[in-house]
Amino acid sequence: MSRAKITTPEILTEESVVELKLRPQRLAEFIGQAKLKESLDIAIQAALGRREPLDHTLFHGPPGLGKTTLAELVARELGVNIHTTSGPALEKPADLVGTLTNLRAGDILFIDEIHRLRPIIEEFLYPAMEDFKIDIRLSDGPHAQTVTMTIEKFTLVGATTRFGLLTPPMRARFGLAMRLDFYPAADLEEIVKRTAAVLQVELHDDGAEELARRSRGTPRIANRLLRRVRDYAQVRAGGIITHAVAKEALAMLDVDDFGLDDMDARIVKTIIEKFDGGPVGVASLAAAIGEDAGTIEEVYEPFLVQNGLLQRTSRGRVATSQAYRHFGYKAPPSQQVDLL
Repeated sequence: MSRAKITTPEILTEESVVELKLRPQRLAEFIGQAKLKESLDIAIQAALGRREPLDHTLFHGPPGLGKTTLAELVARELGVNIHTTSGPALEKPADLVGTLTNLRAGDILFIDEIHRLRPIIEEFLYPAMEDFKIDIRLSDGPHAQTVTMTIEKFTLVGATTRFGLLTPPMRARFGLAMRLDFYPAADLEEIVKRTAAVLQVELHDDGAEELARRSRGTPRIANRLLRRVRDYAQVRAGGIITHAVAKEALAMLDVDDFGLDDMDARIVKTIIEKFDGGPVGVASLAAAIGEDAGTIEEVYEPFLVQNGLLQRTSRGRVATSQAYRHFGYKAPPSQQVDLL
């Protein structure tokens, strides 16, 4: 019998139970990311065949693409326990000692937002990852004693939206580094249909297509939009999500045909209206719209850049001619940009 489990101290609410049902239970059920899934499956099967722990694994990419879900699926496929924490929650080495010493052979330690680990925690993890040993400090002061303790061989799985912020020594210790990319509309449509079945919502094919097209290539957003459209359909359309109902609900939510929400539009319009189309630095842009610069870079920019509405240049962010057309502005005669 598999001993895979997710360590959660809270009592699951009804919404949490539904959320767990939405997540795939096996790697084969995970929709999208075909190349990553194939590589991960091979690594898992090889580790099982050798009866060894999986190499330390890093999942990186924009938020909402399934990094946490994949970590849980790896644990299920290996038949091991997964212990979950996050970078900001670890303030001192003692916060990890109990978890590391209680790990069984092959178990997974999952650290979300691993790029936010403190340097002292990283230094503590290095011997644990390489030699499966930890140094426990028994006291403080000039005569402090340190005891080295051997721990079971385990797998560290990290997730990050900011791969570049990981220190080189930490990156080098991951045997598998896998990037998750935005999902094509066809995969999102399949995800939306699966979610609708779990939520027991009547969703027409054209309604699913409309939701998928406006979900910014992100399953988390697709599922969130489906919930809001479900509410709209329940109140105003007899609970059935057709193409017309999806369009009406998404228009009410200020999600346009391109999948841009209110903040996306504010970013692009601010660059066009207040900064003459750019270039503008991200700090100035953040101040102008009242949003955190890190949030702009992590959450909004990747989608805008990938869809040709924004350019990152050597001098700052620039709105493209496509952005001018999309928002109904007249593009300047020339947009000569020194691209990075």
